[in-house]
Amino acid sequence: MSLLGTLGLWSLALGAVSGWLVAATIDKPQLLTRVGIKHGGRLRQTHLDWIMMGLILLVVDVAVADIPGWIVALIAFGTVVNPLLFLPLAFDKDASDRPAYRAVTLVSFASLSVGLPALALHATVL
Repeated sequence: MSLLGTLGLWSLALGAVSGWLVAATIDKPQLLTRVGIKHGGRLRQTHLDWIMMGLILLVVDVAVADIPGWIVALIAFGTVVNPLLFLPLAFDKDASDRPAYRAVTLVSFASLSVGLPALALHATVL
């Protein structure tokens, strides 16, 4: 199995398991508060993003053969990091104000913003 397919399956698995955290935001919010989570909605965003990124990775893996390594790297990085960007925000709503957070976000978003169009060009034009 390719890297993108493997990452896609793991992303879906994390999305499935993280559903328990989403349920805890409704049924047992005090448990999350005890471990420092102040903004449970960010867990739902992480959960949904893992599922969406997993689907993107699996579709891309099945739809396009022989993806160049640099495109794989960009897509892999962006789809792994993007969902994780919600986790610091679950603990601290101001985490996104920090320069390191902003830098990682910029690189992650740029990765997908370049990688996915590059893949579309590779698959349909080149």
